[in-house]
Amino acid sequence: MTTRLRFAVALGVVAAGAALFGVTFRLSLGWMNRLLFQATNVVEGLTRLPPLGRVLVPIAGAAIAGGILRLSGARSQGISNVMEAVALGRMGLSLRVTATRLSASWTAIAGGLSIGREGPLIEFGGSLGAAVGRRLGISPDETRVLVAAGTTAGFAAAYNTPFAAVMFVLETIVGVAAPTLLVPVMVASVLATAITRALVGAGPIYGQRAFGLASYLDLVSFGALGVAGALAAVGFKEVLKSFEQLAERRALPQPLQAMLGGALVGAIAIVVPEVGGNGYEPLNAILDVQPVVAWLALLMVAKVIATSGSVATGIPGGVFTPMLLVGAALGAVWAQCVGSWASPHATAGSFMLVGMAATTAASIHAPLTAAVMIFELSGDYLVVLPLLLATVVATSVSRAMGSESVYDAELRKRGLTWEVTLEGRRLERRR
Repeated sequence: MTTRLRFAVALGVVAAGAALFGVTFRLSLGWMNRLLFQATNVVEGLTRLPPLGRVLVPIAGAAIAGGILRLSGARSQGISNVMEAVALGRMGLSLRVTATRLSASWTAIAGGLSIGREGPLIEFGGSLGAAVGRRLGISPDETRVLVAAGTTAGFAAAYNTPFAAVMFVLETIVGVAAPTLLVPVMVASVLATAITRALVGAGPIYGQRAFGLASYLDLVSFGALGVAGALAAVGFKEVLKSFEQLAERRALPQPLQAMLGGALVGAIAIVVPEVGGNGYEPLNAILDVQPVVAWLALLMVAKVIATSGSVATGIPGGVFTPMLLVGAALGAVWAQCVGSWASPHATAGSFMLVGMAATTAASIHAPLTAAVMIFELSGDYLVVLPLLLATVVATSVSRAMGSESVYDAELRKRGLTWEVTLEGRRLERRR
């Protein structure tokens, strides 16, 4: 088998494997919800439980997840490891470790902990790329491309947004758009999205929304919403940082530490059961119905605390999707409190979509990824200008405040920093 053919086969295996795993991960969670709660999702299941049940279920899920991590002795491995593998070629990604971490993550999500499923899917895609590259004897440089392609496929399988998956890897994971990387990444996105849509349905996971831009003067309000989105994202990251520092100081063993996170989520779920899971269901509800401001504000605060407490326990999971929920709630509040007089002709849904993009961009410092992703969710070309404006403003404000990307912060804790130049992105190890 020629070198090119071997790489093409490896690319197909990685893309298809990441997509099939993503579909299985999602469908199996749905099956577990029906088994445990006789409900279609974890939020509906928690809502049906009495107050004590809402506390005990997350504690049980966290205890099992923490037990899996402790018994396996799995080392820390996340998206920052994928970034290091692509940038430096350090293939420390282990599929065995990833499988253990994914088991813990799946259990925690099924139990209602407030973490996103995108993190496990992205991590699996990157680890699969590394494993296939080693197995088929792919060169180190091409294996780095396979890791990036697997990451793309994992993102595409998580959100059903092929363009955003490519942008996420180029803008966040790699930092450059080299032709040798761009083509395989795009191929992986196409294959993973096609497989995902064939098995779970076409269209974005949040449904297609109508957007409206009645006047270009509304861009002033959308730009201001970008500032608000940056403040919300910075607040989220500070709360998460505080919880992580608290967990490090206490240094409790697993699964006790995980159980405390589950208890926190359960206590909040007594009043706001919508904090359970990654935030997919309440986000859809906000986009379809305009809740009252007081409830939206409560949901934002509750989701930030529940997600921070869940992630700080050390259980693998993402903050990407929870941040989308916080942004949608912020946009809904903005629509009722500011948009009604500043932009009377703009739809409430437009502010929610822009709020989602702004908070996401400020969290990961990837304005193009956030804008393209929400554009794919809306399916309306009129969304482009407000999204680009809000994401640029949100990212700029976040950086001006000295707030790091959540992924850069994860790298820094491991002694790694990015240096971005016109020649590309360089990863440095610092003491």
